Amino acid sequence: MPVFRYRAVSHGGEMLQGEIEAPSRAAAIEKLQGAGHLPISAEEGAAEIRGQRPVFRWPRWGAARHDAIRAMTRELATLLQAGLPLDQALSTLAEVSASPAVKKLVRDIYARVQGGAALSQAMEAQGESFSRLYLNLIRAGEAGGALETVLQRLADYLERSAALRASIVSALIYPVILLCIALFSVSALLVFVVPQFVPLFEDTGAALPLATRLVFGAAEGLQRFWWALPLALGVGGGLLQNRLKAPAGRLRWHSFLLRLPLSGGLITRLEVARFARTLGTLLGNGVPLLTGVALVGEVINNQAIAAVMSRVTARLEQGGRLAEALVREPHFPALAVQLIRVGEESGQLEAMLLKIADIYDTEVNTTIKRLLALVEPVLILGLGGLIAVIIISILVAILGLNELVV
Repeated sequence: MPVFRYRAVSHGGEMLQGEIEAPSRAAAIEKLQGAGHLPISAEEGAAEIRGQRPVFRWPRWGAARHDAIRAMTRELATLLQAGLPLDQALSTLAEVSASPAVKKLVRDIYARVQGGAALSQAMEAQGESFSRLYLNLIRAGEAGGALETVLQRLADYLERSAALRASIVSALIYPVILLCIALFSVSALLVFVVPQFVPLFEDTGAALPLATRLVFGAAEGLQRFWWALPLALGVGGGLLQNRLKAPAGRLRWHSFLLRLPLSGGLITRLEVARFARTLGTLLGNGVPLLTGVALVGEVINNQAIAAVMSRVTARLEQGGRLAEALVREPHFPALAVQLIRVGEESGQLEAMLLKIADIYDTEVNTTIKRLLALVEPVLILGLGGLIAVIIISILVAILGLNELVV
């Protein structure tokens, strides 16, 4: 019988992990639920228990795109709020969906719901299409009789997360293009232009300046061993990837990123915004605080900050408050802790968490714009300076030849 490694939250909020035998993944999850636990992940065999998962993961060819899934969530919430029963709303959604992958997904969910399964069970049967966070929000909505409200809030959450991710990607497009152009320009100069001057100096037999010898050596090396560059990048990338697969290696790397002057603050703000928005959404949909904090650890990308969630969960189990548990963590900003304390004292923790998410989303966008405003001129000046060094090194050697002739 297959063995599944699982992570789950106990009835008391304790994070559990271990192995369980079951004929299938769904059966393993049912066993955990029957024992009173809230399953977070269940992976067959000796697969590594990951510290985080994206809200959606579509590894297969032809799978639905993230934007199509977000649209599906929004449309399903709208149909339910319009008063349609769940099965009719799913049937309508399957008919109007433009994405073949989403159409197939919704039809399978509809067939299972027609067979008597709950929406969360039908979605869970789709494998890794939906994250544990998504499924637990759906379960909370079903238990509270507010499925359409939960879907609406979930759609808002996904759209805000996608908007932040899209803004970061859009901001990085120009610097990446500029860097590629710089590398191509310097490589073309060394491969095609500089070698044209080498015979001129070899015929004279004169001693060349150090800068000229370095430039000619770089050009010759690039011409002869250009194949070693992609090979070295591939090997280095593979070694780094294997090292990061180990939890200890990934934790050390993520901790190092947090200590860097520029990236540390940006990553911290990004993860705090994700933490606050996710936890606020969970609390707003009836998920208990202890369970919510444990689930938030699943969507945090940086493992050093995800480890904070485990320590915070342990402190909450002992009866502490969220702000008191977070104030001991150096990675968590003091402003966020103070605002959480105000939210707890006023009984508006959910609203305050969403406000914190808005604040840090804005700070992330502002920080990225400032960094890019600094990176762009640095790249341009660096490219110009490098080309100038190559040209000047050749001109100095030419001037030296002129003096010999005179």
